[in-house]
Amino acid sequence: MKLHRTLLAIPAAAAVLLAAPAPAFADESVHVQLDALNNSGASGTATLTVTSSGDLKVSIRSKNLVPNSPHAQHLHGSVKGMDFHCPDMSADKDGNGYVSTEEGLPMYGDIFISLTTKGDTAKASGLAVDRMPTADAKGNLTYDRTIPGADLPKGTLEHLKDLHVVQHGIDANNNDKYDLEGLGESTLAKSAGLTGIPQEATDPATCGMVSGAAAGSVPVGAVAAGDGTSRPHSTPMYALGGIALLGALGTVVARRRLRAQS
Repeated sequence: MKLHRTLLAIPAAAAVLLAAPAPAFADESVHVQLDALNNSGASGTATLTVTSSGDLKVSIRSKNLVPNSPHAQHLHGSVKGMDFHCPDMSADKDGNGYVSTEEGLPMYGDIFISLTTKGDTAKASGLAVDRMPTADAKGNLTYDRTIPGADLPKGTLEHLKDLHVVQHGIDANNNDKYDLEGLGESTLAKSAGLTGIPQEATDPATCGMVSGAAAGSVPVGAVAAGDGTSRPHSTPMYALGGIALLGALGTVVARRRLRAQS
């Protein structure tokens, strides 16, 4: 009789375990140092926090960016173990002294999340410069946004340290704006059939790797992730990700032209 009661208790206990809710994420963060690319002089910090409800809170503080100008920014990389990282000057294949978007994309990967100020954060919003943060008159940029877990690409929270932050927009000729006199027309824009887009507007200005193995990154807590180096190098061309930046940048340039004509 006792054995019979024990056998009956086993399925009941299993049912309780199966019905128990999955453990929630604990609040965990990674802090990232944003370092200058292309001699931009810009720098900053980013904090990515996985909230207990499974959302992603992003806080960025940057300085010395092109003032009064929008700066496209994204989480780049992959959650599939591909070896993406911030580029160094070895990526400057044409030897002009600057790493262009086309030259950098194979190293830091395609857009994974667009860090817009509102609305959609998908890769498709990489072009939404009208929803990207704008640096103030002193070149300071402040960004705070919590992205709901339902809007995050699959695997984001589990592989947070495989991603990194890139901000775009430099001032090569130190006149506090994007113009053609600095580096000429964007070669990426030309390849997409667009004219009048300054190279300055599309070149990356800062990059910071979230990987705990990367210099300048200090992981806090225990966010589950690899170090971004668990697979052989994979450097496909991500031209579409770069082209996504151009449409809205063209809009910005067009608006400035209209204002100048007015």
